Amino acid sequence: MTRVGVVSQARMTSTRLPGKVLLEAGGASVLAHHVKRLGWAGYPVFVATTSNAADDVLVSAARDAGAAEVSRGSEHDVLSRFAEAARAFDLDVVVRVTSDCPLIDGNMVRQGVEAYFELGNPRAFVSNTLDRTYPRGFDFEVFSAELLYEADRFGDAPAEREHVTPYMYASDRVGTSLHSIRREADASQFRLTLDTSADWAVISLLIDDHSAHLLTCDQIIELLEERPDIAGLNADVHQKGLDG
Repeated sequence: MTRVGVVSQARMTSTRLPGKVLLEAGGASVLAHHVKRLGWAGYPVFVATTSNAADDVLVSAARDAGAAEVSRGSEHDVLSRFAEAARAFDLDVVVRVTSDCPLIDGNMVRQGVEAYFELGNPRAFVSNTLDRTYPRGFDFEVFSAELLYEADRFGDAPAEREHVTPYMYASDRVGTSLHSIRREADASQFRLTLDTSADWAVISLLIDDHSAHLLTCDQIIELLEERPDIAGLNADVHQKGLDG
């Protein structure tokens, strides 16, 4: 039987907002909201953190949040951390997410996995980030463990080691079959990932005042469309690129 697992990377030493995954809104931590909402997908959720002492706290926090298990590996070689996690949890198909997305929608993740299986191609790579039409904060990538292991063996560029999947979506070089999950109405102008204090202002307000942790992706987007004052709080934040 094919074993699918959601693997989320987490660490306490974020450069722009240290300790962000344990910030609390709506009576729960960012990590707890993240894991709970991923549970909507119906697959086990694993957390891959680092072996640094600073991340000891995340082991118990992840388990308390409902993660099936936690693995630990390199802080900066995140690709090896994911490959080790996939082996440790005996996964055949991996969904990669990041723990700074407390409002990620597990329903979308499930649809992404279903699209992956419909393709019937072990070199398929399914994601809603290849052609961005969803807000940052709902990102996911689906691929086989074998493709992950190949990337770990042959990916040698710093960006490939740090960002996990660049080797895989270099389709012209490695023959990956790319499949993009798109939203009919583009909502990529919104930002719901947590990297700065401005991002936290948006996310905490949405959770505390609008119970966004209970809403679907489309419901959250509708709310942001109705409240440009909220969306504007982090409109000037720029995402860090692959080169840092």
